[in-house]
Amino acid sequence: MHENTPHSRVQRSRRGGRHRTVAVVTAVAAGVMAAGALAPSAAFAGGKPDGVQQSLNALVKDDGLPAALASVKGRDGRTRTYTAGVGDLATGAKPPVDGQVRIGSNTKTLTAVVVLQLVAEGKVGLDEPVETYLPGLLRGDGIDGRDITVRQLLQHTSGLPEYVDKDSILTGPNRYYEPRELLDAALARKAHFAPGTRWEYSNTNYLLAGLIIQKVTGRPLGEEVNRRIVDRIGLRHTYFPTPGDTTIHEAHPKGYNREADGSLRDYTELDPSWGWAAGAVVSTPSDITRFYTALLGGRLLPPAQLAQMRTTVPADEVGPGVRYGLGLVSHPLSCGGLYWGHGGTIPGYYTAGGATDDGRAAGIAVTVIPGDEAEQHVKATVDAALCR
Repeated sequence: MHENTPHSRVQRSRRGGRHRTVAVVTAVAAGVMAAGALAPSAAFAGGKPDGVQQSLNALVKDDGLPAALASVKGRDGRTRTYTAGVGDLATGAKPPVDGQVRIGSNTKTLTAVVVLQLVAEGKVGLDEPVETYLPGLLRGDGIDGRDITVRQLLQHTSGLPEYVDKDSILTGPNRYYEPRELLDAALARKAHFAPGTRWEYSNTNYLLAGLIIQKVTGRPLGEEVNRRIVDRIGLRHTYFPTPGDTTIHEAHPKGYNREADGSLRDYTELDPSWGWAAGAVVSTPSDITRFYTALLGGRLLPPAQLAQMRTTVPADEVGPGVRYGLGLVSHPLSCGGLYWGHGGTIPGYYTAGGATDDGRAAGIAVTVIPGDEAEQHVKATVDAALCR
């Protein structure tokens, strides 16, 4: 669910893909990638092929991803959408433009926004212990809710172990999980380090953030996300699934998982309850860019809470120069500066992107969890889209 399944694939080796990543960024910027006859180009200016389209085509042709979708808001304020590949391997249908996908750990940013809204309302304290809101709930080997703060949950510095079992998810994709069941799986394991001493990505942190939201508001997490964020800024194609909902509601490309034998298995329909506050949301590339643009533009949080969200610690395990705030990740750009986003991985889909402070934004979705090298190419596409 951030670069995860729902995540933390952040521990993966990055060797082998970095040199080619630089080449991809350069090639996209120069517009010299082989486009292939995979999808109609979204835009041509002065006879020059659109670099984003060419890069999506390369993700399909060279990296073997079934489909790729993108939405890019440029320096001129215009938003362009793109597709490449096949949206349904069984029928050969093209992917729908700006189709809905599961956005995995981008959900964490929405969850963090709700927590920070509650902070602004005086209902939650960032440096209060989890015990204040969930008394007696967080106890385990080296784990004590009296010693872990809300801030440490949102920033992944709590030391809490991961609850996600990828194999169980893949073998039973339609199973429903209660949040407490997921928490019990985490508490059966030992703490990884003392709170506040390190950074390590763990979905368990956001499971607890979701439980705090429900305890403080007295309402289901999904209702709070939809009311406080989705409806507030008009994300018309974004929603937090209700319990038992295994479908994607609007036009969407099918999502696949690459099996051990190399075949692709359809994982479009699954119960995202195991992702919950860490990775359940469904959205589109353009809604992702709208969300991050609205967030950075101050439409969702007061300045004080947005500043807290943007206060970061190093997250080098994710990538060189990457830093993690409170559910918000900063990535350096090859053209200077940085962009803010998150990213997400969930069986069937991988998403990357975010926005810059000056209003540029990009959202990329592919329909299978990419390998290390292909993932770097997706990230390079985001970089090139924001730097062009």
